[in-house]
Amino acid sequence: MTKTKPRTLREIAWEITNDWKVVHYAAKPYLSVMHSLENIDDMYWNDHGKHVVRYFLSNAGNWRGETARRIKLELKEMLGS
Repeated sequence: MTKTKPRTLREIAWEITNDWKVVHYAAKPYLSVMHSLENIDDMYWNDHGKHVVRYFLSNAGNWRGETARRIKLELKEMLGS
């Protein structure tokens, strides 16, 4: 069995943007940063990618649907939680 390479945060951010038509104002800045990150270990100024993803998830509670569930799970798996 071959293991697929995890998607980049940038790729995930584009899928979120395409699915979540009206992004919650509190999640928007973190989603914006995710567009510029390759992986969870990247830095954005003084913020670690892990923190950006955690903050996004904590503010994305009202994003719902199958795509939202799948991507939130993918992000949580990246965090190791």
